[in-house]
Amino acid sequence: MSRTPVIVLDGGLSNALVDRGHDLTDDLWTARLLRDAPGEIAAVHRAYFEAGAQVATTASYQASVAGFERAGMTRAEAETLITRSVALARDVRDDVAASAGDDAVRLVAASVGPYGAVLADGSEYRGRYGLSRAALRDFHAPRMELLVSAGPDMLALETIPDLDEVAVLLDLADEFATPAWLSCTITGDRLRDGRPAAEAFALAADHDGVVAVGVNCCAPGDVLPAVRSAIAASGKPAIVYPNSGETWDGAARRWIGEPEFDLALTRSWAEAGARFIGGCCRVGPAAIAAVARALV
Repeated sequence: MSRTPVIVLDGGLSNALVDRGHDLTDDLWTARLLRDAPGEIAAVHRAYFEAGAQVATTASYQASVAGFERAGMTRAEAETLITRSVALARDVRDDVAASAGDDAVRLVAASVGPYGAVLADGSEYRGRYGLSRAALRDFHAPRMELLVSAGPDMLALETIPDLDEVAVLLDLADEFATPAWLSCTITGDRLRDGRPAAEAFALAADHDGVVAVGVNCCAPGDVLPAVRSAIAASGKPAIVYPNSGETWDGAARRWIGEPEFDLALTRSWAEAGARFIGGCCRVGPAAIAAVARALV
């Protein structure tokens, strides 16, 4: 057990929804269920809280007004779905807290995924979209404003592959005066755009509203060096929630390889200074329950 308290995050939303029988192959991915099956999203939030997670991350990662409009919705409908993502998680959190009758920490983090996620073409794993910082700001600001208006406890600036995008999101989080964590997606010690991850971590140092800095949607083996780098560069606690270690075969549309997410790794992350620990793709409620038992 770690000597310093750890906040346990939830695991992957998409894999939990797939396990419940949902097809997420369209461009909206999990965001489609904000329209088609919001109760299923709520059920996954509940499963993670019941597993011991202390944070519910909203189903807004791939949600945008433009994306919903391309799917045939009006602007008003799109805006309602984005705020619904927060309302669903808040309602579940409040219900779980009332049922438990305790004062345990339970938070709602509004997911702000990268611009590349909305393209639905894998761009979030390449970065360098060819957009200016002004264009990235124009994309992110409206949906962040909607998310903040719904009252989350914090923003999850997550799976960010691009240094320019990191800078834009950090500035916007300051403007909205909302606590946030910054989590980048990496390979080795590099952002997916090829630039050093430490440069992204360092950008967060002067942003007082950033509560933690780290990585997600990466291989478990890349996490420990990233924890050390994030703390050294930012001066803030680290946050980590990697994938299971399996890899996605896009041609075959299936996961391959063996899981590498284990409790020995999570303990080493906590000992190195990670104060928020959870999982991303292919890490489900059972794994989060094991993390909670081991670290809380």
